Amino acid sequence: MGRAGEITVLAGPSGSGKSTLGRLIVRLEAPSSGSIEVDGNSVLGVGRAESQRLRRKIQIILQDPYSTLNPYRSVAAAIGEVLKVHGTPTRAERDAETDRLLELVGFPVSMRDRMPGQLSGGGRQRASIARALAVGPELIVADEPVSALDVSVQAQVLNLFERLRDELGLAYVFITHDIAVVRRLADRIAVMYLGRIVEEGPAEQVLAQPRHPYTRALLAAAPDLEARKGAAAATPALGGDMPNPIDPPAGCVFHPRCPAVMDICRTAVPRTTVPDAGHRVACHLYPGSAASPDHDNAQGEVTI
Repeated sequence: MGRAGEITVLAGPSGSGKSTLGRLIVRLEAPSSGSIEVDGNSVLGVGRAESQRLRRKIQIILQDPYSTLNPYRSVAAAIGEVLKVHGTPTRAERDAETDRLLELVGFPVSMRDRMPGQLSGGGRQRASIARALAVGPELIVADEPVSALDVSVQAQVLNLFERLRDELGLAYVFITHDIAVVRRLADRIAVMYLGRIVEEGPAEQVLAQPRHPYTRALLAAAPDLEARKGAAAATPALGGDMPNPIDPPAGCVFHPRCPAVMDICRTAVPRTTVPDAGHRVACHLYPGSAASPDHDNAQGEVTI
């Protein structure tokens, strides 16, 4: 799904499973089936030592930083605790590293002893980012990290994510439903609908030539006029609501709302095919997509 220094944006509607996938990647939840691999290694069922290594390698930043910061511990104490657990031995070293991390994310060191409740939403999110960086991660899963912030603060935090990517070589899985954020950040785009990635590829390809009917509808609904150009502009608005994810429809999960639905869509799960280099789509509109009614060869696997 992504490489070092690359931002993969996972886009889709609320309830499509984006946040669940993010939590699975960082092992906050256990999957009922399928596999998740990072650098070619499974993150599931590993031993204690490997689990500890993965916790350092992969960190998550959530939508509401207040829910992840202890309201009774200062910003400096929260970061210092992480450093202590992961091997920074002395108080002086932890204090120095805490100040370095706060400066790195643009958080005033003079406010290091503030409690989360004394900070703005943007300040809390910067503190959360600094804490995530304390273990030197290679991959950050960012789950709607700017959606609860004011628009002007959103831009500042997005700039920060880009700068950290450039300076530290971080890779991101950036979860959002905001097409403006998709267009701003994405090197690669993965579009999710009802628990399945229906299209994935380089951002320029997916935005310029969306293949899946849902991706076209998603781009057509964007308020950004640029996003409405090309193939997406001719796509009619979708009717109906997304089905219940607990009881998804048979065949292609998008077929009840798809303007291009065919008979096969109602019974067979589409395989993931590659219409262009590096661009994958799970749709019966493309040759070789037909699969058995109860099996899809790619939907249970995530590779990062």
